[in-house]
Amino acid sequence: MMCGMNTDTCDPADSAALREIFAAHPDAVEPAGEEAVKVFEAEHGIVLPEPYRTCVVEIADGLRAGPPYYGLLPFARTPRDWGAGRTERLLAEPFPLTRAWLWEQDDDEELSDEEFEERVGPVYDHGSLLLGTDGCGMYWHLIVTGSERGHVWLIDENGAIPFGDRPGTTPLMPGTPGFAGWAARWAARGRSWFEDD
Repeated sequence: MMCGMNTDTCDPADSAALREIFAAHPDAVEPAGEEAVKVFEAEHGIVLPEPYRTCVVEIADGLRAGPPYYGLLPFARTPRDWGAGRTERLLAEPFPLTRAWLWEQDDDEELSDEEFEERVGPVYDHGSLLLGTDGCGMYWHLIVTGSERGHVWLIDENGAIPFGDRPGTTPLMPGTPGFAGWAARWAARGRSWFEDD
């Protein structure tokens, strides 16, 4: 397993592990290169977190087939089924969550559709890149701004859940947090996201 997460500098162990993972996938998309990433970052007022940034610059900018089920998206794309009725994605706005939020388990009073969208909309649209979808409205997000920068979250119609172990909590999706840990988890074929090692 890969060691602790550093979102500013790519750990050589993470880079080596990602190179090995993507080398096993002949459908990997060519890396985007430094210039394309810098232009995207400048347009959106962000810096992609490591080791994801190194991956898309030097190793691979996605997978045509899964994982996720419908493939790992190139860094500047969204799934075809994304966006119907959604507001503009604001990558520079901080991602609003720090812990799992299952909408139906929320103790707040009953919210109107408009109030619910006002609270939930930023979870979908602020501070994250879409990594891909497993279908049925299940989207993997890489958080690019805010206190969760570098973490991967699964966000769907039921709620938002962070991937990986967290101090003092029992994780809903155990594993090494961050993009490299998430990639290592899906590279170990046949393992459920929700089961312990």
